[in-house]
Amino acid sequence: MKPETAPEKPADITTKPQETEIRKTTKPLTRQVISSGFSITAFLNKEDSVVEEDAVVEKTESLPQNHFTETDLQAEWNLMLKQLQRNDTLVFNAIKTFKLQKSEENQITVLFPSDSAKAEFDKVSREFFNHFKTKVHNFSIEIVYKRDTENLKIEVMTKRKIFEKFAEKNPLLKDLDDLMRFDLT
Repeated sequence: MKPETAPEKPADITTKPQETEIRKTTKPLTRQVISSGFSITAFLNKEDSVVEEDAVVEKTESLPQNHFTETDLQAEWNLMLKQLQRNDTLVFNAIKTFKLQKSEENQITVLFPSDSAKAEFDKVSREFFNHFKTKVHNFSIEIVYKRDTENLKIEVMTKRKIFEKFAEKNPLLKDLDDLMRFDLT
């Protein structure tokens, strides 16, 4: 005979469950969410507010103020135009008519034909002027913008116009044209 065993009782609800071991890890258990920086709700709830930029005032008394010439300015401007012609033809075509002049010892006057061209110039002006200031070691240069539509028009020079300019200097060319009837179209 088998010894009698007491029938097993179902587990009491009042008994304590077994304690589980909690492990601390340094790795996250889920993948981190990376925010794109653009929130649709923030964009929709955005109020039109005027953003005031704090003007950074640099003290230029302690910075170098070496002399530079008009030739230095024109050489750097032409170099930048050549680089733009290779790299960014759209900006080059917009600003190729700009004239930069040294108006005072530490002042450069920029003559521009239109506001749209000036907007294109603003894209590259900071880079150009920072480079120029570093090159000539003069960090107190001020830039003045002036609109100048009369002197900055580009005239398309045709063969006929070139010939007429030469004919003004040398009237014998006009006689030669009458005699030979050149085709300058």
